[in-house]
Amino acid sequence: MTDTPASSFASTPGPQALAGIKVLELGQLIAGPFCGKVLGDFGADVIKIEPPGQGDPLRKWRLLKDGTSVWWQAQSRNKRSVTLDLRQPEGQEVLRLLVADADVLIENFRPGTLEEWGLGWDTLSAINPGLVMVRVSGFGQDGPYRDQPGFAVVAEAMGGLRYLTGEPGRVPVRTGVSIGDTLAALHGVIGVMMALYHRKVNGGQGQVVDVALYESVFNCMESLLPEYSAFGTVREPSGGALPGIAPSNAYACRDGWVVVGGNGDSIFKRLMTLIGRDDLGQDPALAHNDGRVARVAEIDAAIGAWTATRPVAEVVAGLQAARVPGGRIYTARDIAEDPQYRARDMVQRVTTRDGWEVDLPGIVPKLSATPGAIRQVAPHLGGDTRAVLEEVGLTPAQIEALAAKGVI
Repeated sequence: MTDTPASSFASTPGPQALAGIKVLELGQLIAGPFCGKVLGDFGADVIKIEPPGQGDPLRKWRLLKDGTSVWWQAQSRNKRSVTLDLRQPEGQEVLRLLVADADVLIENFRPGTLEEWGLGWDTLSAINPGLVMVRVSGFGQDGPYRDQPGFAVVAEAMGGLRYLTGEPGRVPVRTGVSIGDTLAALHGVIGVMMALYHRKVNGGQGQVVDVALYESVFNCMESLLPEYSAFGTVREPSGGALPGIAPSNAYACRDGWVVVGGNGDSIFKRLMTLIGRDDLGQDPALAHNDGRVARVAEIDAAIGAWTATRPVAEVVAGLQAARVPGGRIYTARDIAEDPQYRARDMVQRVTTRDGWEVDLPGIVPKLSATPGAIRQVAPHLGGDTRAVLEEVGLTPAQIEALAAKGVI
């Protein structure tokens, strides 16, 4: 157990939408903690429970500065860190004390783990009938795959996303981020808000929010299943294009790539005028999407011929002038330097608890009356243990006894 100040504020917030909501975050790595991050961004008091001595493995993932992942600074802002060994009976008892005062508990352990520790839903809801318990797992809390390990990479494959990514006939590629975890986290947030509303209007009763990673991916797969059901069509990978919607693709320029979404009927005509192909823009057969899909190769070739002779900046300027959706493909440097990101406060510089500065993603979505804020930067491991345990009634002597046993 270590103690550091709980208030390294990065910005001064106004009214917060979730002020007064207390969240216990038992999850590790990405899905559960991202859910907690979003709730924390809008004012919830998020208490992150971490194993003593080691903490969340995300602290050591990807690029480190002063021994800690810079990713950690984004994922764990607006949280307090409490070290607690949930494998020990004393740690389980402390969690029960915390649950009695909580609104939401987030966990993403293997299904059945909390039950093995005597911390299942039946036990915790008996302590606090108003508790909302978010359970994030690879395959959900029931079903034949319940006990299988399920990281985001598996969920993205099983949910149908991985099959569609990449070029036809080549190895299906990842999106480059653990999108399955993030989608599950956002579904968890939606579940929390619905459950809290239900609790408010229906007598204070809590419930379980059961989030499966593969289902969260599958829920975003648009027409994938209906098309198979209606036509027996298995949607195939299509590279940079969006099948069945034309034109919508990535096109090579002299010095890079641009994406173009010219699939609206009037937009298509403006795009064809821009590239000098009014013959296509005025062709009645191409007036609507279904006709354009039938000749998408011809249309893509015409756009590609125009972009190939021009630099990205000229192409983007032309698209903007013609009111055609399109743009260059951003790198991290592009994001950090872009005036739109800056104007909407989507790049926020904070000073970490170790004294160095780092840019973090801003708050999404934007609320007009109760906007989110970075109220405090990511915590040191166990930095808030003593304060949080005192809040639930433990005495200094009891806290020292727990520390001596390695429980905290």
